[in-house]
Amino acid sequence: MQALTRNPLADPGLLGVNTGAAAAVVSGIAFVGVTSVLGYIWFAFAGAAIASIVVYVLGSAGRSATPDRLVLAGSAVMAVLQAYIVGVLLLMPETFNQFRFWNVGSLSGRKWDVFLQISPFVVLGVIIALLLARPLNVLALGDQTGKALGAHVGRTRVLGAVVVMLLCGAGTAAIGPVLFLGLAVPHAARMLVGPDQRWVLPYSMLLAPIALIGADVVGRVLNPPEELQAGIVVAFLGAPVFIALCRRRKLARL
Repeated sequence: MQALTRNPLADPGLLGVNTGAAAAVVSGIAFVGVTSVLGYIWFAFAGAAIASIVVYVLGSAGRSATPDRLVLAGSAVMAVLQAYIVGVLLLMPETFNQFRFWNVGSLSGRKWDVFLQISPFVVLGVIIALLLARPLNVLALGDQTGKALGAHVGRTRVLGAVVVMLLCGAGTAAIGPVLFLGLAVPHAARMLVGPDQRWVLPYSMLLAPIALIGADVVGRVLNPPEELQAGIVVAFLGAPVFIALCRRRKLARL
């Protein structure tokens, strides 16, 4: 997402993926009566997919989908969906008790049945993402330069949006939104291997689960026998990273 939008602060929340998933889960709980993790998955994935499509359509209306337009469209969609979520939770307080356990982001209770349901989307998303590494390197030089070098800018952005929908949608659907993970990990990867997406993508695929599982372990150790959800631990650790990234002058260099 950071390479696609050329925005060093991009994460799944920027293009409305997390908020789309959350809005769909709220709707499923409030209006359909969904109560299980497996039920949340399909609502969340559908919501993330629809939000991604809407953002891309709005960001490309009448012209090509530029990074600035995608970010603005994502912010607008996120604001509308967030207002919808708050409205439903205020009107139906009983929905909040179920929604909050998913919304906090946790690995607890996620067993093989959850993994098996999202794995086809994850595998497909990983394959497409790795194939996009070289075109994303070219897009980092700008749309005009990318076209001059033979890159298919529109096709790369469409496929990139599909990857965001598949990977972020499946991950968010399975365990809920986890803030800062998608923001901080790619920067950590760049610190290790540089800006080449052919290395950044696989290193991010390795570092992200290590960070998430590490946060889950910390959450289980801090207050036994109770558990502090992984999403909360990641947020506590990720917030200082976010502030540090904002203060760095080299942040804009992708």
